[in-house]
Amino acid sequence: MISSPRLDERGQSVSVFVVLMVAALIMTAGLVVDGGQKVAASSRAEAAAAGAARAAGNAAATQALAGSDSVGSAMTAARAFLAGETGVTGSVSVSSGVITVRTEYRAPTLFLSAIGVDTVAASGLAEANIVATGQSR
Repeated sequence: MISSPRLDERGQSVSVFVVLMVAALIMTAGLVVDGGQKVAASSRAEAAAAGAARAAGNAAATQALAGSDSVGSAMTAARAFLAGETGVTGSVSVSSGVITVRTEYRAPTLFLSAIGVDTVAASGLAEANIVATGQSR
């Protein structure tokens, strides 16, 4: 009687486990890296909105003290600030003595692009009062 050699299957289950663990670690690293991209995009959008609102408030205060049009100069200053921010888009509006700046920034993804998500988007919002020093709204 000829017996066939017995196949040793002990290493195969370990190989499958290692492949699954490596895949899980790569996915986790992807979430961490692309999650960091989302946080960075959010920070950039908020900083751009705050900077534009601050520029608008400064321009409005200066022009109001000089007796000029504070609203127009505030809008111009905010738009000029946003124009200098690469990749950031935004809008500027004025209502009841308050200038509102809304921004959006998109950051590219590294790992999520493998499944079709090429960018993560974040938005920012900031407001500034347009009143002369010593006055209230």
